[in-house]
Amino acid sequence: MMRPAKIEHAVSARLCSCGGSQLETGTTPELKWTTQTYGSRLQARLLPQEKAHTCTDATTVPANGSYLGRGDRVIVKLLYQFWTLKYTLPAAVLFAQLLFTNPVYADTEDRRNNNPGSGYFGTRLGPKSFLDFDGVYQLEGSFGDNLTASTYLGLSTFLFCLLGIFFVSQGRRGRGVKQIWGTWNPGFFVMVVFTSASFLLLAALVPQWTSAQHESVTATSSGPGVLSATAAGDGPMFTFPASADIGPNVLPNIFDPQAVDAQRVCPGYKAANVQTTKKGLTADLSLAGPACNVYGNDIEELKLTVEFQADNRLNVQIQPRYIGPHNETWFILPEVLVPRPQAEPDVNEAESKLTISWSNEPTFSFTVKRKETGEVLFTTEGRKIVYEDQFIEFGSSLPESYNLYGLGEVMHGFRLGNNLTRTLFAGDVGDNLDANIYGNHPIYLDTRYFTKDESGRLSYVSNPTDKNAKYVSYTNGVFLRNAHAQEVLLRPEGITWRTLGGSIDLYFFEGPSAQDIIKSYQLSTVGLPAMQQYWTLGFHQCRWGYSNWTVVKDVVDNFRKFEIPLETIWTDIDYMKGYRDFENDPDQFSYEEGAKFLEELHKNHQHYVPIVDSAIYVPNPDKPEDDYEPYHRGLEADAFIMNPDGSLYIGAVWPGYTVFPDWIGAALNGTGTVSWWIDEFVRYYKKVAFDGIWIDMNEVASFCIGSCGTGNLTLNPVHPPWVFRQPGALVLDYPEGFEKTNASEASSATSVHRTQYPDATTTASTISTASYLRTTPTPGSRNINYPPYVINNFHGDIGTHALSPNGTHHGGTVDYDFHNLYGHQILHATYEALLKVFEGKRPFIIGRSTFAGSGKWAGHWGGDNYSLWAYLYFSIPQALSFSIFGFPMFGVDTCGFSGNADNELCSRWMQLSAFFPFYRNHNVRGAISQEPYVWSSVIDASKKAMRIRYLLLPYMYTLMTQASLSGSTVMRALSWEFPQEPWLANADRQFMLGSAVMVTPCLVQGATTVDGVFPGVVDGTVWYDWYTYHSASEGVQSGQNVTIDAPLGHIPVYLRGGYVIPVQEPGMTTTESRQNEWSVIVALDGEGKANGTLHLDDGESLETGENVKWVDFMVEKNSLQVTPQGKYLDQNSLANVTVLGVANAPLSVSLDGDKLESSSWSYDSEGKFLSVTELQDNFKEGAWTSSWTLSWESPSGSGSSPVQGGSGRLEFSISNLLYAAAFGTIFGRLFVV
Repeated sequence: MMRPAKIEHAVSARLCSCGGSQLETGTTPELKWTTQTYGSRLQARLLPQEKAHTCTDATTVPANGSYLGRGDRVIVKLLYQFWTLKYTLPAAVLFAQLLFTNPVYADTEDRRNNNPGSGYFGTRLGPKSFLDFDGVYQLEGSFGDNLTASTYLGLSTFLFCLLGIFFVSQGRRGRGVKQIWGTWNPGFFVMVVFTSASFLLLAALVPQWTSAQHESVTATSSGPGVLSATAAGDGPMFTFPASADIGPNVLPNIFDPQAVDAQRVCPGYKAANVQTTKKGLTADLSLAGPACNVYGNDIEELKLTVEFQADNRLNVQIQPRYIGPHNETWFILPEVLVPRPQAEPDVNEAESKLTISWSNEPTFSFTVKRKETGEVLFTTEGRKIVYEDQFIEFGSSLPESYNLYGLGEVMHGFRLGNNLTRTLFAGDVGDNLDANIYGNHPIYLDTRYFTKDESGRLSYVSNPTDKNAKYVSYTNGVFLRNAHAQEVLLRPEGITWRTLGGSIDLYFFEGPSAQDIIKSYQLSTVGLPAMQQYWTLGFHQCRWGYSNWTVVKDVVDNFRKFEIPLETIWTDIDYMKGYRDFENDPDQFSYEEGAKFLEELHKNHQHYVPIVDSAIYVPNPDKPEDDYEPYHRGLEADAFIMNPDGSLYIGAVWPGYTVFPDWIGAALNGTGTVSWWIDEFVRYYKKVAFDGIWIDMNEVASFCIGSCGTGNLTLNPVHPPWVFRQPGALVLDYPEGFEKTNASEASSATSVHRTQYPDATTTASTISTASYLRTTPTPGSRNINYPPYVINNFHGDIGTHALSPNGTHHGGTVDYDFHNLYGHQILHATYEALLKVFEGKRPFIIGRSTFAGSGKWAGHWGGDNYSLWAYLYFSIPQALSFSIFGFPMFGVDTCGFSGNADNELCSRWMQLSAFFPFYRNHNVRGAISQEPYVWSSVIDASKKAMRIRYLLLPYMYTLMTQASLSGSTVMRALSWEFPQEPWLANADRQFMLGSAVMVTPCLVQGATTVDGVFPGVVDGTVWYDWYTYHSASEGVQSGQNVTIDAPLGHIPVYLRGGYVIPVQEPGMTTTESRQNEWSVIVALDGEGKANGTLHLDDGESLETGENVKWVDFMVEKNSLQVTPQGKYLDQNSLANVTVLGVANAPLSVSLDGDKLESSSWSYDSEGKFLSVTELQDNFKEGAWTSSWTLSWESPSGSGSSPVQGGSGRLEFSISNLLYAAAFGTIFGRLFVV
């Protein structure tokens, strides 16, 4: 890696500080100037050393922080310090600081501003100094008039060189700078011109990098590849080395040429004593030969239980026949943690849609089939079952070119493909592609496409290319109820499941559609998702780096200033005192100031959500001032995980050495962990009136191996190492697509990047020569710290950057058996805490690490993604996967968390995320600010998309309600809504929001068009453009990719014919929106029909009882019928009804049989839609207080369906035929004559 070039100089100057304080005559505060470059990138810091001074000089400092007063004298004194070439650069930069602090040009047209969180400068100087005391800056790619960064840099460098030559030449003549200044010769003017011109150019070249947290940070070189940064004000503290988080070198078995193939050496099992039961069968399984003990100790005797639990669900369970208290949790997942699905009464094999058979040749295997089609869904035939105390393997063959989805959490395309190893082990990883990241969801959907002949016989199609053929699809699902570390190997021939413990507890879902399985999975197996409060669907803003309440308030004010809706402001760990849960920083986030801010925030119907981490700080026993009450209260409650010897397990996270709440011990052994956790939230809420909670680091993460804090607590608070390119360090990447074709600096920046990410060849050669830790099974015991089978864990050793596998819960169980449930259980405990804090209200929780069923307590965000175009795309398959897992409340860090976004990426992302249920912008400190008001183009794009979102909030809220009641989905894959189109199996660059709205985002940098499909047109589905209401699918063929205009600032959105969507006029908050007028959009299908549903309640109550309202919409025969049911009262009037797809201009429009004035409705003959307006006077009591009917009379014989359907086939009405006949007669007569 390239070693960063470092320049560091100390400067003394007689300056005055801000705020009216003055310098004492003869004293000089030390200003430490530090620059550091990586490749071509320059960072600049000018740090005032903290000293108390007074001043008798009349020079004062303006409020904006400039040191101008008697500017000439100050400049002369400063430049006097730099009379050699060595000091030219720092002197000139400081000169520019003084020269350009005051506004030169305020770019109000671009709406760039001097507000916290912004600090953006383009080609013109804004009202903020382009170099601030805490600024970090980046070279941009190109600036006005087609001048590139390299051009500006070249000119500036040239002028600097001339300036330096001038100084040297004068020095050699024996003339100092003082003499030069004192002589009015041409050299004086040359120097002034060169200096001014250089920095006018640099001012245009270098925009401000950092956000408005205004932290003073000293960047120091820590050798190649390492940049450590310590926030000023934290005080000196011990920094434990990065090596503390490096475990032994292990090689995953899938990459290990020495690894033993269990299928070759293990004997499998034989079944005996097979007994048929009322709901299935049981059998004893015994080893079919000598034990192999390849990655653990073979279990010689197993028990098979098959249970038909519902007509569409089958359970196959294989577990050891003999289990005692000492090893129960090795194999059995306690139902108090993850409940087992229960069989419905009176269900048996005869009534099931699934069948199961078994065989003993050559060893035991079983096969699950679908009755209707006879297809094999899952079979272990030809594969042995391997069952050891630390290793289980089983698998199934799959059809050619299978379509599997799920098996999360992973950053991957929606369709998993047939050459992927999926590791399920919770890790604090960041969103690395194909790596095991935060959550674990061992479920997959398997979709298969068939053609059907005239006799009804199905033929599987592995590569369906005929767009004119008729296809049918069937989907089945498989869920493994197992919480141990796992690997799932997808290969062309099938699927192999490997797990480091637990049991085989499989659930087969018949479907037959994807949405049927998702509903059944939630209703029967993991639980229905938590219903969210209405306000959570508004826009959320967060950043790691909002350093105090003032900054947070300024961000909120900026949203209001630029008229961008903001529902909720979040704070990351910045608000904490020493990064400790349940305590605010007394200086930057005082409770008193916070109370005032939150009172004002709540008056504006806005909300606040803070982060809470999963580790608890251990105070330094030698420092009384370091006392931390939450720790002591937790200690009294036996709330923390232990070492095997009973002492506290002490790891390290952001605050320093920490302990970890013991959720497993609380559930299995009745400790007071949950009660303590609830009490801490109740206490904290009394000081900070939060509205929801963000749970982070709950994999659980630890920054060191093992109990590293044991014996070291007197060092607390220790500081974790902030390594270059890790969160918390300065972000030095160019925004993706930075214009570097003509920039000479690009090559050096690229070389730095490449040295940190070795290519595959380099990695492979390293592997071939490295030494690895390998362990072998020990008879009669488990090696839990270093299991013999090594999964493909991102961090390598499973104890690295995580709680050690031998971390011990109260009751004696170990983390090896429950690691993947830590995040699951803390979300459960937090849900219980918020029920206590907000009695009667729905808790709002967003969590990072999740497990199957966590959705019944919390939503999820996609974790630490990157400000890259690829991650803009990956957010869609990630969201669709979490729809499978039962998390409708899902979103990602909009504009990306790590790295630097630019206006184009952020514009596209703000628009895309507007259609995700959870909509939040969030990024890392040290990177470019990316609040939507930072760039003028993003302001416009955000407002445009937000208006659509807020109009659709009633529709989205209804979808969320239906999901919480029935397990339906909110964000949907096209293939789920159109299951008869196999070309949609891999479609994950478009998605559906419910059944009625399709989003086709532009995901490619620099593109102004996007290719998309209009599914369903083969069956007559009609699509309407959201913006124009015109038909968008005329002439489109089945499966055709259509090029759609998508200029920057525009996201294509379409309405599906056959649906009614109630919308509400947007406000700046959801509360304001809920008080506005209603409108109804009717999108007719090809037959002139449509239907829809609206759910209404108070938006917050946990139990709504009868205080709800359901409104049904039905359209047929030119009539919209609206039927409300329920007691909830909504008194907002109805303003408009728009009907899309009306083939001919109506003769009249009537409301409940009374004709409306012609002035209140209009017909667009080009777009073929009817607009009915000014309905408020007819709905003074509210739009949904009673039933009503709106009808329109078409010309005799004409219908309401479009003239041309989505498939491109003409649809003729009687009037059309009459017109055609008349024209034909006239033209025919002319030709005859």
